[in-house]
Amino acid sequence: MTVMDIYVSDFEPKTKSPQQKAWDIAATVVDPEIPVLSIADLGILRDVEVAGDHVKVTITPTYSGCPAMDAIRDDVKTAFEKEGYTDVEVDLVLSPAWTTDWMTEEGKAKLQEYGIAPPTGHSKAARHAGPIRLSMAVKCPQCASLNTKELTRFGSTSCKALYVCQDCKEPFDYFKVL
Repeated sequence: MTVMDIYVSDFEPKTKSPQQKAWDIAATVVDPEIPVLSIADLGILRDVEVAGDHVKVTITPTYSGCPAMDAIRDDVKTAFEKEGYTDVEVDLVLSPAWTTDWMTEEGKAKLQEYGIAPPTGHSKAARHAGPIRLSMAVKCPQCASLNTKELTRFGSTSCKALYVCQDCKEPFDYFKVL
């Protein structure tokens, strides 16, 4: 093998498996309530299976009864139709229940940039026996101050609480740890 052989093979495009290609298509779907997040960023995209021409996408709502799930289901099907897939099933699974632990770090960064304070810490589902967790201040996504106050436990959606920064006086949503 020559140096040129190694160089060329290192840069040849790798072909994706049908499952990876299907995952990538599903991951383009954005959350209708927070359009800067894909369903993969949010962690509600749980699985994608490909069997011949059939694609099965499994999603989990952030909470049961989430009104965005019908729109997400339709958007997933539309995304696959645009790529030429006609036999697409979207399965809604409630167990295990979604947790903010499933959100990607990239998704949390996108929330911050969008002006929503991302969840901090881990959910009760991830807790183990040990020290008692204390609630900490929520950092303002506008000015990064920790001098914030919860106005109401529920914000623009059930997944978020409404806060106000005592320093810059700006209200903001905080994506609750669930």
